[in-house]
Amino acid sequence: MKQDNLWLKYTQEDRKEADGVCERYKRCLDQAKTERECVTLAVEMAEERGYKDLDSAVREGRAVRPGDRFYAVQMGKSAVFFQIGRKPLSEGMNILGAHIDSPRIDIKPNPLYEKDGFAYFDTHYYGGIKKYQWTAIPMAIHGVIAKKDGTVVKVCIGEREEDPVFVITDLLVHLAGEQMTKKAAEVVAGENLDLLIGNCPLEQSEELEKEEKEALKANVMRILADMYGIEEEDLLSAELEIVPAGKARDLGFDRSMILGYGHDDRVCAFTSLFAMLDMADEITDATLCCLLADKEEIGNVGATGMASRFFENTVAELVAAAERDSQLLVRRTLANSRMLSSDVSAGFDPLYASAFEKNNAAFLAKGLAFNKYTGSGGKRGASDANAEYVAWIRKIMDDADVMYQFSELGKVDAGGGGTIAHLMAEYGMNVIDCGVSVMNMHAPYEVVSKADVYETVRGYRAFLRA
Repeated sequence: MKQDNLWLKYTQEDRKEADGVCERYKRCLDQAKTERECVTLAVEMAEERGYKDLDSAVREGRAVRPGDRFYAVQMGKSAVFFQIGRKPLSEGMNILGAHIDSPRIDIKPNPLYEKDGFAYFDTHYYGGIKKYQWTAIPMAIHGVIAKKDGTVVKVCIGEREEDPVFVITDLLVHLAGEQMTKKAAEVVAGENLDLLIGNCPLEQSEELEKEEKEALKANVMRILADMYGIEEEDLLSAELEIVPAGKARDLGFDRSMILGYGHDDRVCAFTSLFAMLDMADEITDATLCCLLADKEEIGNVGATGMASRFFENTVAELVAAAERDSQLLVRRTLANSRMLSSDVSAGFDPLYASAFEKNNAAFLAKGLAFNKYTGSGGKRGASDANAEYVAWIRKIMDDADVMYQFSELGKVDAGGGGTIAHLMAEYGMNVIDCGVSVMNMHAPYEVVSKADVYETVRGYRAFLRA
């Protein structure tokens, strides 16, 4: 099915609206480079639209009525938002679900060391990356440091103009003869992705020379102590993430694309949230839900990942408040729900065309991309949406004049990938993957089309209203 470039279809008014959505999205992308920052920002945006903390409502025994809006947060790193509809909750919800973690570099529990005149943070990469892409670019440090007294210190260094930045070094090309003969996966070893953080030792004193031999480390800790009031042992309970520094930028002479860190999957997370919050003044038949999950890039594991019971437990609380405390009603609610698993698709890259099958590839600027299934090696790990649900989705999009395309994640044996779809499908609900097409996926800087971002918001709104 041939789909024209969206820019040929758009009026000047459409282009103005698309620019507005994308400026909003770029601001969110700049403010939220970690899952914690995403949740904090999403809750702030939701509260501005009248959303209330579900836990507080449950404790107060508040009655749940159509139009009520609630949110719940899991450990500061996953969140879910609900807008109550006219129909009983047990008849099902319309769910938009995305993940908010992105590939990055994490620091190890004992990170600080010095070697041959330099101070470093020892690291462990998170998610699937091409390690060589993460060297020799300016990096920032985001995260939190939890202290034994219960205080949690927020850290963000490298984003303001006056901040220092950091770097993972690489070998100069003049001496890289042996390195250049290695396979791409071996060009940079995981243990060599350490972050360069200092080169100036603490000024020596007679007392210091007796007590402290590692003056570079001592100087780094002096600076961190001055900034955050921490000791080195506090790094044991830190979550510090190393991400590309700087803002998302317009890409191209025509400014038709966005270059930025974390499009996978924050471009789908924020477009889902935009669609949800933009409908705060409407009361729909079905209850609406926007789910933002952590840990997708490493298998949906842990207490904040989609494989946890956080979402199910939250739905149980809502069902008990809206109808009655019944596990059967919880199961009915989930089974009767419909979901768009909002996740990015691999955008076709003409320079690497051999990895794609063009008839079933997602193209930038050609609309919201649906993947009936993802997975790899014979659809392994896919939920594979059924034909009836796909037809229902097509009608919704066509009736709303939303431009969309259907695609696969590259050639059959080229690789593959997964989403949170299969975990939600286990409840028996209808699920299909859809989202924005991305080039450079999992690189420090990824590429999306502004037209696709705008069209995705439109498509998500149409789904929520269905």
